[in-house]
Amino acid sequence: MYTIFVVSIVIIIVVLLLAVITTSKAYSFKHTVDPLDDNPYLNNTNDNEEDKKH
Repeated sequence: MYTIFVVSIVIIIVVLLLAVITTSKAYSFKHTVDPLDDNPYLNNTNDNEEDKKH
């Protein structure tokens, strides 16, 4: 019975460590956003709004 308890505690600790490591790597990842000048859909959106009005 103690072996099952020890194995389950080890599994819980490993899963917890992996979750903490993965979360810390995700928060340290540098996200970037494209500038509006490079957005190919920006002009199309304005054209579509004008088409809907007519």
